[in-house]
Amino acid sequence: MTMKGRLQAHNIRIRTFIHATEDPEKVLEALETLFPEDISPKDVEFEIIETEGYFGNPILVLDAELKHSRNIRKFLENLRNLLSEEDKKYLLEHIEEKVDETGTFYIRFDKQKAYLGEVKVSEGEDVIHLRIKVKAFPMRKESVVEAVKKWLEGEME
Repeated sequence: MTMKGRLQAHNIRIRTFIHATEDPEKVLEALETLFPEDISPKDVEFEIIETEGYFGNPILVLDAELKHSRNIRKFLENLRNLLSEEDKKYLLEHIEEKVDETGTFYIRFDKQKAYLGEVKVSEGEDVIHLRIKVKAFPMRKESVVEAVKKWLEGEME
């Protein structure tokens, strides 16, 4: 396998909200749906922040971050395999709005489906936010868009 089409990233950040009505353990299980089995929880930096919702209701913000290139590579390979053809197509069609000027690629996943072990891209409210800080040269939005397209189209090997 060559490095040519492999999506490289500086880090991967995952964020979701745990509402008072939700079991934090279940939310963690939903997050695990995105992770390959061979990434150990100790390789993931977790942070939980307590905050308030719009109506003063308590909300926990769960942040997770992957930094080591080996784990990032495993995560991205796994993620590409988990994405349905339909979701890949959707992301390709909306790629311009999913990548920002800093080279970050954003994807949202349906949290309720993740509870059930399913990875489904969603633009809804109750989502798991994934931010992939892509390595590209030159570091321009166009380069990142191109790298993500190749990754989604499976032109990696």
